[in-house]
Amino acid sequence: MQPLPLTGLTVVALEQAVAAPFATRQLADLGARVIKVERVDGGDFARGYDTAAHGLASHFVWCNRGKESLALDVKDPRGLAVVRRLVADADVFVQNLAQGAAARLGLDAATLCAAHPRLVAVDISGYGASGPYAGKRAYDMLVQCEAGLVSVTGTPEQPVKAGIPAADIAAGMYAFSGVLAALVRRGVTGRGGPVEVSMLDALAEWMGHPLHHAMHEGAPPARTGLAHAVIAPYDAYATADGGRVLLSVQNDREWRRLAEQVLGRPDSGSDPAYATNAARVENRERTDAHVAAALGALDADEAVARLEAAGIACARLRDVREVAEHPQFAARDRWREVGSPVGPLRALLPPIILPGGDEARMGDVPALGEHTEALLRAVGMTGEEIAAMRRDGVAA
Repeated sequence: MQPLPLTGLTVVALEQAVAAPFATRQLADLGARVIKVERVDGGDFARGYDTAAHGLASHFVWCNRGKESLALDVKDPRGLAVVRRLVADADVFVQNLAQGAAARLGLDAATLCAAHPRLVAVDISGYGASGPYAGKRAYDMLVQCEAGLVSVTGTPEQPVKAGIPAADIAAGMYAFSGVLAALVRRGVTGRGGPVEVSMLDALAEWMGHPLHHAMHEGAPPARTGLAHAVIAPYDAYATADGGRVLLSVQNDREWRRLAEQVLGRPDSGSDPAYATNAARVENRERTDAHVAAALGALDADEAVARLEAAGIACARLRDVREVAEHPQFAARDRWREVGSPVGPLRALLPPIILPGGDEARMGDVPALGEHTEALLRAVGMTGEEIAAMRRDGVAA
């Protein structure tokens, strides 16, 4: 068995919310040691978002397993000195503080990499380090709006934000891949270097299809709810038992099979009103009515079985609780338990699978300051110095 690929690497993260914590959790899952520096007064504010995970915040549990928590006031010279000592021995540093905050502390990527040439240092921002938006507050929903995601999501009548923090996740994943790329380069050149990722840049990249559609065709794709803007039928349809099944017809051969084997309307396969995708889109209401009538007479299991027998791509419209019991995850043994201050919590194995190697390291979710004592001693502080820092509110 091969070890996890990041085993032996140390990451120091001055992070909060989702974007940076999600990036560094990927590094931890792949074997890196991640030291998470948190505020003394409450820590990462994502700890307080909710209490859904048996008293812990669901965002925090999701993004922070496998890390060591060090609670410090980095505005105090003693706290800042500890971070600098840790960074001096680290391979990677990641921060997503408010724009300019890290630079004021001397913890921005450019400054750190100048002092430590082998270090890979990541600055994650909302809108980038320059330009008129550099100083704007950048929360996920705001960036979803600025990147145009909200404009293409929803129904014709109502734009809506994505139900997940898409801008945060996009930035986190580009920060993760940026770290891996910089580490590969360091392996060749011996030098690390800065990595910059902004939430706006990351999400705008994910907007590739509608963005290019609008730039080159002159108009963005229409909002169509669960339907596809340029393919029909491609939507979710109600079944007799109260479920909903989504199907997608990708070409005219599939439409003929659907008409013959599921709709019971073989004549529709060659009818000029439906025979081509362009015709079906033009006659979307009538096309959808035919599909809805056929699936509405079946329960969800029977509808899926008939669609699959006809070779039509389909899916159940599942709610989140149903996803947690998804038969595919169960069959592939994708669930594990991770430790936490409130006991074991269920968590999915990460998507990256490395056959022939160790399984992802899904470590415990840390309590605030759980590793403060050990980490302060590791950088050479005495018991008296640690006690003084705790007494003065510099460490917790």
